[in-house]
Amino acid sequence: MSAIFDLTGRVAVITGGNGGIGLGIAQALNAAGCNVAIWGRNAEKNANAAASMKAGPGKVATQFCDVSDPGSVKTAMKATLDTFGRVDGCFANAGIGGGGRRSFIDRTEEEWRKMFATNLDGVFHVFQAAARHMTERSEAGDKFGRLVATSSLASLFGTARNEHYAGTKAALNALCRALGVELARHGVTANAILPGWIKSDMTAGIMANDKFVANVMPRIPVRRFGEPSDFGGIAVYLMSKASSYHTADCFVIDGGYTAF
Repeated sequence: MSAIFDLTGRVAVITGGNGGIGLGIAQALNAAGCNVAIWGRNAEKNANAAASMKAGPGKVATQFCDVSDPGSVKTAMKATLDTFGRVDGCFANAGIGGGGRRSFIDRTEEEWRKMFATNLDGVFHVFQAAARHMTERSEAGDKFGRLVATSSLASLFGTARNEHYAGTKAALNALCRALGVELARHGVTANAILPGWIKSDMTAGIMANDKFVANVMPRIPVRRFGEPSDFGGIAVYLMSKASSYHTADCFVIDGGYTAF
């Protein structure tokens, strides 16, 4: 790994980092020498994620955190700073999918609020806590910080009967772009990763559906499903100094990084 990707001594917070894409990101950062703090609501999954990185050079800590609760986020940030002394990167991987195949006009207010709170409020709380810490360090001369959110291809192309999900993810993309502009003077970047179709514990059922694979696979430009490790590689890339000019939506296609 070249010097530009040297993350030794850096600290990354990963919300929802105990499974799927989040775990892939945590493992890739840990393997690059980065210290990792996993925030999640499932203590057993947090522990299993930490155990999977025991052989890595970076230290790993877990912290209970409900990202929809600002008080819980504040507590988790304090605990992480008490453990590591700093936070250099924050990866917001929390979120939920469409929650069913009902049409937009049949959705309830409660369903909308739940989707909004999970996909947007959590990112707001976590990013705000991280950005405050990063900008304070910047004012002291330490201009480095990375904010990365997991978005969705639905934010670009829409999705049938999951319109409110696509809407929240599109708002997340816009938030990252705006933060990229606002925080640039502090040396802090903001990006959104668009995973696409990823093999994970959450998509195992879909991947096992032969009809789905036969119908959908030909429509995927790169003709393959992604792996969580693909996006772990992006996380390492975005944490490096090389990511300073990429303050938009970033994703990987067969090993090539794309920003737009």
